[in-house]
Amino acid sequence: MVERNVTIGVEPGLQARPAAQFVQKANSYSSEIFIEKDEKRINAKSIMGLMSLALAKGNEIKLIADGPDDEEALAALADFVEGK
Repeated sequence: MVERNVTIGVEPGLQARPAAQFVQKANSYSSEIFIEKDEKRINAKSIMGLMSLALAKGNEIKLIADGPDDEEALAALADFVEGK
């Protein structure tokens, strides 16, 4: 299991199109992937869960991945969220 705190750098945050792209990317990995914000943990492969967090640019979140490709998944998703 790997964890990483990241700050959202994509405009306008993980809403609408960026959220859909994030979920699509998360679903390309076999690891379980979660996002934590303010003590709330959601499955990062769920668009409804992601939208429920209302993540805006500048928010800090924790990405958590656990599985056979967890490090690769975490690195790719962190880069996406940070806008790299």
